[in-house]
Amino acid sequence: MDTRCLRGLISTRTRQHATLDASNDRCRPGDVDPIERISNLFTDSVQAITRAADFQTAAIASAADCIVSSLLGGGKVLSCGNGCSAADAQYFVAQMQHRFERERPGLPAIALNSDAATLTAIAVDEGFSEIFAKQIGALGHPGDVLLVLSIDGTAGNTMAAVESAKERQLQIIALTGRDGGEIAVRLRSTDIEIRAPALEAARILENHRLVIHCLCDLIDLQLMGG
Repeated sequence: MDTRCLRGLISTRTRQHATLDASNDRCRPGDVDPIERISNLFTDSVQAITRAADFQTAAIASAADCIVSSLLGGGKVLSCGNGCSAADAQYFVAQMQHRFERERPGLPAIALNSDAATLTAIAVDEGFSEIFAKQIGALGHPGDVLLVLSIDGTAGNTMAAVESAKERQLQIIALTGRDGGEIAVRLRSTDIEIRAPALEAARILENHRLVIHCLCDLIDLQLMGG
């Protein structure tokens, strides 16, 4: 693509809205068929989910059992992630505190990435790598569960969260992708990893959302029956 097409997007010297320069034909989609492109993306997503179904089901069932056991014992779930994974951590908590598909009492869960005041206070004083670990140290108790979400398992703050959860004797459930990264290496034999069989961030995130839905469905099933 002609670099002139991006000039309006990468300029930081103007307060005007960025615009694409479409004066050059090379800036236009050309022979790219958007319908075919969308169809290919759907196919890629279906194939990734199909691969996941071959080996994730047992880990998901174990993770749901782990969460239910914690809840029945008076525990709670702490969740965390960065970027889109932070959104999924909050999404999971919303399904827990409110409901998934059936009306029920709210279930105790906290997203550690949702409190801007706490996050920035810890980040300023102790560093960004401690934003989750410090909260786990304050809120986590033996018997609680940490649900940590990461596309590649390399972020320092999620690795620190895992270590803090181990110190506080929390059970850890890790939703990962690619090769699991450093998070997978740090898990104990009693912890649970649910790894998306994909390399692309989009496919991993799609898988993580489906895993969350499976967890919420199984949690409700075990607590409320069929």
